[in-house]
Amino acid sequence: MRTDVTFDSAGIPVAGHLFTPDDEQGGPRAAVVVGHPASGVKEQAAGLYARRLAEHGFVALAFDAAHQGESGGTPRGLEDPAQRVEDLKAAVSFLSTRAEVDADRIGALGICASGGYVVPASATDHRIKAVATVSAVDVGRSYREGPDGTQAPAVIQGLLDLAAQARTSEARGEGTGCFPIFPATAEQAYETGGRHGLEGFDYYCTDRAQHPRSAKEFTWSSIDRIATFEAFRFINLIAPRPLLMIVGTGAITRHMTVDAHAEAQEPKQLHWIDGASHVDLYDKAQYVEPAVEKLTEFFGSGLSPDKPAA
Repeated sequence: MRTDVTFDSAGIPVAGHLFTPDDEQGGPRAAVVVGHPASGVKEQAAGLYARRLAEHGFVALAFDAAHQGESGGTPRGLEDPAQRVEDLKAAVSFLSTRAEVDADRIGALGICASGGYVVPASATDHRIKAVATVSAVDVGRSYREGPDGTQAPAVIQGLLDLAAQARTSEARGEGTGCFPIFPATAEQAYETGGRHGLEGFDYYCTDRAQHPRSAKEFTWSSIDRIATFEAFRFINLIAPRPLLMIVGTGAITRHMTVDAHAEAQEPKQLHWIDGASHVDLYDKAQYVEPAVEKLTEFFGSGLSPDKPAA
């Protein structure tokens, strides 16, 4: 069952979909907060994973980031890592007040950029008892180095120049400057981003999964907020709570998960989905189903009522 909900995140109303199991089991349940990829909305990958987790007995909450989707916040299209981390903590606060949720059994799942945001959120919020990622990305590293780590340093410097100019223009009353996230055509997406760029275009800009509220542009002021963000710097603070990182063997971003997992402390798991690319794990059943199976096992154990407090 899905319920439309709203909760507060640092004074901004955040819109969510709360998924609950259909069975008649009594008493409060374990719950999982699910964060969406950058530019995504709750109706896409996050909602899919939340619904599937509910089908396996968890209460699950997918929500739109502040400044995006159905959530409040201006300017629209702002991607602010600090706010994204706060949104996840606010979602935990919301779940902890729900009668159907056991507040001592709340976990968090981040997909793509939220796989990066969920790490600092969990590292500093001990209410999150188990942490999982799917196709995790450090959005700061991605903008600094490119998805595959080969981007020339001059690229981020050029983007920061444009971000600085946009802030000055805004101060002059010339409006909030934005830049497009996706090229105009699939051909351009492939020319600029290769297979990864084409897959992102296919997911967000075609009938495969496009949604009218998913972000198609970000504010230039997002860039200087993103540039210095280090998603996995404090991943060691998650321990002794369990960590699961799921990634496809064909993901261009897989090195970020591998590097992050290496820095994490036990208990930790690195789980590979054979043949899956980064975007495949957003919605393709042959890859999502084994990921959900692993997540169900992980959260079932990590959020067990018999598990001692970390």
